[in-house]
Amino acid sequence: MKILIVSDTHRYLGNLQTALEEEGPVDMLIHLGDIEHQMADVIRMAGCPVHMIAGNNDFLCNLPEEEEFEIGSYHVWITHGHRYGVSFDTEEIKEEARILGADIVMFGHTHRPHLEEEEDLITLNPGSMTYPRQSGRQPSYMVMTLDKEGKASFEIKYL
Repeated sequence: MKILIVSDTHRYLGNLQTALEEEGPVDMLIHLGDIEHQMADVIRMAGCPVHMIAGNNDFLCNLPEEEEFEIGSYHVWITHGHRYGVSFDTEEIKEEARILGADIVMFGHTHRPHLEEEEDLITLNPGSMTYPRQSGRQPSYMVMTLDKEGKASFEIKYL
C-alpha cells in the first residue's frame, strides 16, 4: 500500500499534481490542512480515497479539524497541529497522540518536514507543497508504504 501525505497547499495544486504524477498510482491521499477551498479539486486529482482535515487557513469549510482512522494495523490521528504548539516543539501533540492511543500522528502547519520514529509513536509532518520554510525551501511531501507484512516505512520527498 502506498500513501501520499501532503499539507499546506494554500490554493496552489500544481505541486500536488506533480507529486501524484511522480509517485504513480497511490492507494490513499492524506492532506493535513490549509487547502483553502480546493477540497473538491484535491479529491478529483487523487483518484483514490482521501482523508483531509481543516487547517488554520481553512475558513468556512465543513472539514473536521481532526480525524482518527486505521491504516493497516496502525491507529492514525491527523490534525493540522496549530492547536498543539507544533511551531515550538512536538511534545504537546505527541502527548495527545498517546492519550488517543495513536501509533502515528500526522500534522502540518510548520511548513517544515519532520519525521520522528519512537518505539511507541511515529510523528510526522510532510512540510509544505507551496511555501516551504526549511533550509533550501524545496516543496516537500511524504510517502508512507506498507510492506507485505504490514510494516510502515516513510520517505520525505522534495520537488
